[in-house]
Amino acid sequence: MALAERRKIKELQDITLPEREREIEEICGAAIPYQVDWDSLAEDGAALNFLDNIACHRLNMALRMICIDEMGKQAVRDGLKLVKLKNVGDMEARSIHFDAGVLEMRCPYALGTQGMLNDSEIRDALLAKL
Repeated sequence: MALAERRKIKELQDITLPEREREIEEICGAAIPYQVDWDSLAEDGAALNFLDNIACHRLNMALRMICIDEMGKQAVRDGLKLVKLKNVGDMEARSIHFDAGVLEMRCPYALGTQGMLNDSEIRDALLAKL
């Protein structure tokens, strides 16, 4: 892992992800942590650069669609406990799963918007099990 990737990971860990977790708390009223598979991102600078927009921002947009009222906020607080992110190599490996309170998104983050799960896909995965 080169210096640029180490710096970006530190920025994501120390600044970006805590900010996004605070946004989630503002949206639904509960702190919901991220668990990132850093090994899957360590050698992929492009994926690191897109992670916030492609994963975190999209999740927050989906949560805003669900948390339009107290019932939606309560469902998210009760049902979503952890968000797991993993970088994958291609679109065939892209997936989203929500089970037992854990939302897992696997995306080829280096592809930017072409590799992302859109807000509606994330919302639908959550709504199916909230």
